[in-house]
Amino acid sequence: MRENGLNSRELVRTIIDRKPALRCGFWLGNPHPDTWPLYHRYFGTKNEEELRRKLGDDFRWITPQYFDSTYRHPQGKGIFDLHKTKKSHGEAGPLAGCEALSQLEEYDWPEADYLDFSECVKALERAGSYYRASGFWTPFFHDVMDLFGMENYLAKMYTHPEVVEAVTERVCNFYLEANKRFYSKAKNLVDGYFFGNDFGTQLGLMISPAHFQRFILPWLRKFTEQAHGRRLQVILHSCGSVYSVIPSLIEAGVDCLHPLQARAQNMDAQTLAKDFKGKIAFLGGIDTQVILVNASAEEVKAEVRRVKELLGPDLIVSPSHEALLPNIPPQNIAAMSEAAHE
Repeated sequence: MRENGLNSRELVRTIIDRKPALRCGFWLGNPHPDTWPLYHRYFGTKNEEELRRKLGDDFRWITPQYFDSTYRHPQGKGIFDLHKTKKSHGEAGPLAGCEALSQLEEYDWPEADYLDFSECVKALERAGSYYRASGFWTPFFHDVMDLFGMENYLAKMYTHPEVVEAVTERVCNFYLEANKRFYSKAKNLVDGYFFGNDFGTQLGLMISPAHFQRFILPWLRKFTEQAHGRRLQVILHSCGSVYSVIPSLIEAGVDCLHPLQARAQNMDAQTLAKDFKGKIAFLGGIDTQVILVNASAEEVKAEVRRVKELLGPDLIVSPSHEALLPNIPPQNIAAMSEAAHE
């Protein structure tokens, strides 16, 4: 679809570049698997792409990390092979007792030679005139957390920082190599590198600012520089309140911030607009904790208009958490889309 001379792909690129655009963008998000059937019944659609087109969705998230065929380990292992054996981030991981660098050699680290991007590249080729957000999701903060277990990870930042740094380096170097190979295969099919880790709680960072600067930010900068080296825009996801480090993210080169968890401390649209408008683009911001769940369709439209007025025009309207749950009525999704396109 082409509006005012720009198709969706061009529109979102323009918004993230913080250049003049005649409307804000719109992304439905990535609804929970249990939510799709409810929305298909309401909208009379048969598949995801049909629904996205009906809603005027400008954005397609196509990451190689979530195609089962991308990592072809001879024994069928996953990239870090943790999700099959662990039920939560808090559970102790295989490196829980690791206190020496020599112990890291005992772990079966992933190998980039097992990567195959064929299925993802085909999906990108089918994306048409829509913005293609891709690259490895790269949840290195959570991968390291799972390798240690949350409590062990946070404690070892104090007791064994050199071990935490070494594990983080192993994890991140794999993703850097994976992205390098993927970008070479995908060529010009990708518009933006979309990657994510949840650094925030409802009130602030999950770790201290000093630890964020030591263990996290240098790698965010490397992934951003790698993507910019391929002329890709960079969209960073983090749930929770990351307000205190947004200046550091901007300095590191992040182009767009997602998902703007509206009820987390200082992540409301008014505060973000006051402190960061014009310095970074925004993706998200429509509250999934209260507004989209409980408000009427007209109230949802009013909220979308308010957020657009504050954060636009450098805004892609989207839920404040992409994984829409079944408790969000489809009529409110329709209202969000309609107001986004006004």
